Amino acid sequence: MIRVSIDPAPIELALELAALEERGAGGVASFTGVVRGGDGITALELEHYPGMTEDALCTLAEAAMDRWNLLGVTVLHRVGRMAVGERIVFIGTAAAHRREALEACAYLIDRLKTDAPFWKREWRGDAASWVEARASDEAAAAKW
Repeated sequence: MIRVSIDPAPIELALELAALEERGAGGVASFTGVVRGGDGITALELEHYPGMTEDALCTLAEAAMDRWNLLGVTVLHRVGRMAVGERIVFIGTAAAHRREALEACAYLIDRLKTDAPFWKREWRGDAASWVEARASDEAAAAKW
């Protein structure tokens, strides 16, 4: 089972985790990304290319299913403007054993950061600036 969604609506963790647990897995791993504050940041805004972004996330989820023996993968990403502290991304994996679930979850978030076409703007009051790609994200994705 693969579930991929790009939506401005808030991410409901309990519902998403319950759906993965219902797959009968021995292990469910998840990562939840939250909009960071600091440095005057008041909000983060994400844009994407509809169709292309969903395809990229589905490709990543399928690659994880092929590489690890998974019972389920969930990849949810929000778009639009979000305040500091709001959930922005959820990755969940379910497998018979914890190692596969954990490794697949790490793979998905590392690759999502570089392979999915999202554009981010950080807001500081009324001013916004585009976020550049980070070398650390490239390095994390390259290890896979």
